[in-house]
Amino acid sequence: MKNAAALSGHQPAAAPAAGQSVSAGDLSTRDRVTHLLLERGATTAAQLGSALGLSPAAIRRHLDAMLADGDVVARDQTVRGHRGRGRPAKVFLLTDAARVRCGTHHYDNMATAALRWIAHNGGAEAVEAFAADQVATLEARCRAAMEDAGDDPLARAEALAGALTAEGYAANASTIASGGQLCQHHCPVAHVAAEFPQLCEAETAVISRLVGTHVQRLATIAHGDGVCTTHIPAQPGRAQSGKTVTTVRTDR
Repeated sequence: MKNAAALSGHQPAAAPAAGQSVSAGDLSTRDRVTHLLLERGATTAAQLGSALGLSPAAIRRHLDAMLADGDVVARDQTVRGHRGRGRPAKVFLLTDAARVRCGTHHYDNMATAALRWIAHNGGAEAVEAFAADQVATLEARCRAAMEDAGDDPLARAEALAGALTAEGYAANASTIASGGQLCQHHCPVAHVAAEFPQLCEAETAVISRLVGTHVQRLATIAHGDGVCTTHIPAQPGRAQSGKTVTTVRTDR
């Protein structure tokens, strides 16, 4: 799998619609909203406003402009378990076009065409072999970066988050009641993996080998989720601290 460029520097915001005047402050704020959505995935207006220190009216103004420009889409928030009365809150996600402007999905058309050729001439097994070969070098670099992480899967997941962030995946790891989870907020091959899930499967296998235990992919950007989320089951006999471990960011 090709490596992502690190998410460094300040990416330009979308250009204003025709006939619309946008101040420098608006562009800066929209840039911040864009990077927050890239990092967090599906997020409510209230969460965005709180994180950015904006009033509900101010964040709504920016989101409405981004909706009009096609930079974000709004969906009903998924609520697990019992839900109270009333409509669910709306969550906002970056569109594919906005992700492209953040530096993602380079050379997608060529990569997809190449994999289609491989699938046509070599079949599914050839695609799987190609995917495994592409993540092999990534696995080697991450393993070297995790050399001092120890044997605990959750500690290794934290170290892996740092290694993946250095590769441009904007990753973080956290402990939860059922074990831990590794989140990747950026995927360099999301469009290609949407057609060829073997890329995601090969990457999941790498994560499993690197953390040293079975893992389960719960969500992927390639399938329309805001974040790639991998669950790491709790290990028998290991106490869970319940605290969030270090979050490593590359958007600043």
